[in-house]
Order: sequence, then C-alpha cells, then structure tokens
Amino acid sequence: MLKTICKTLRDTFFPLNFTCDICGAETFGTNLCKACAETVTFNNKTTCPVCGRKTVRPEICLECKSALPKYKKAVSAIVYQNGGVALIAKFKNGGAYLKEFFADLLAEKLKELPRPDCIVYVPLTRKSLNRRGYNQTKLLAKSLSARTDIPVIYGALEKVKATAEQKGLTRKERRENLKGAFKAVKRAELSGKTVLVLDDVLTTGATADEVCSAVLKAGAANVYFASVASVEYKTLPDIQ
Repeated sequence: MLKTICKTLRDTFFPLNFTCDICGAETFGTNLCKACAETVTFNNKTTCPVCGRKTVRPEICLECKSALPKYKKAVSAIVYQNGGVALIAKFKNGGAYLKEFFADLLAEKLKELPRPDCIVYVPLTRKSLNRRGYNQTKLLAKSLSARTDIPVIYGALEKVKATAEQKGLTRKERRENLKGAFKAVKRAELSGKTVLVLDDVLTTGATADEVCSAVLKAGAANVYFASVASVEYKTLPDIQ
C-alpha cells in the first residue's frame, strides 16, 4: 500500500521527463541528469557504414567484411555500454514509457537510411510476452511510426521457436540457437517492399540476421535494420 502511494505521489509531482531515467534525480525537462548523461555514448561519431556499430575509424568493420549481414545497412542511436545498458534494461523491465525518448532518437537516425515502405519489429514468444507484459520493440515501432509516418505492419513476424538465453553464448552458438526461430506470416504485405526491421539492441547480429532473412524470404525487395543501442565493434576474441 505504501509503495503504491509513493509511486502515485512520484508520478504526480515528478512525471516523466522530470526525473532522470537512470538514477531518478530531478531534471525538470530532460530524460537524463547531467551525471548520467555523461555515461551514455551516442552513436553520432565513427561507425561501420554497414552494421552501424561504433568503430575506431569510419570504415567497414572486419565482421561485415568477412560476412555481410542480411540487411543492407543498420543504424542505432546509442552505444550499448554503461548508461546505455541501464536504459535498455529499464525499457525491458517496466520502463515502457522510454519508447518516446528512444523514438525521438531513432527518428533522427533514420535520416541516414533510404525511406522504408514499412516497419516491422522483432517478436517475442507468447511465454516471454506473458512474462514481461509487453513487447517493448512493438511499442517503440508505434511511437516511431507516429514521428515518421512510416506504417507498422503489426504481427508481420512470429517467433516460432523458443530459444535458450543468448547471454554467454559465442557468435556461432547464438546463430545456431536462433536458426529457424522467426517466420514471416504476412508475406503479401512484405512482398516487394523496402522494410525496416526494428529491435532494441544489436550485439552479434544473430537476431538481426535471422529476422531479416525471414523478411527477405517473404519477398521483401530491401531490408534495413535499426536498433536503439548497439555494442561497440572491437577486434577482440569471440566473447559476444
């Protein structure tokens, strides 16, 4: 009861955009306080021109050179580290309202891509949806559509196979884990279209490739990818 009262008071006197989305400190008009803003790295400098991940130099990363992804080009708004990790975690776990902040960021990033005909989003299994209560990427797609006038094809994709937790798996294991996990169920609406696939995070690209493959198999002419966050590209051993 006390927790509910405190939440009501907080929402009344400190509504969204009046407190920091990471630490909860008063901000009065911005999503992040000054201290937390310094922990979030925005993807507005050097990036790979294909996968869109942060790089040391503005050139195609070695991963994309060795095996081009299924999409033509990807963009992301922030780097998945430090404050960026905290924001994504909150978005997935009760902070659905962050869709508005992220949609603002991504609307700008989409200017780097050819205008798509439609947006589709990465689906969840029924079990995962019931556990979380919402698909955060679906909510983001709706908010992004409102800003760009690009229509969303709701339910265009389904996750037809439950998969093991991706965390801790190598790149190869992640791809095997996701093989055949997604299916396009609205093929007629995707056929011949330039499609933007939307997700919250791009790490190894295993999910992106599987979903984009499903969209291409449905007859899409071109596929692009956008995510709120992406990991920084580093020439390190296979640990992602």
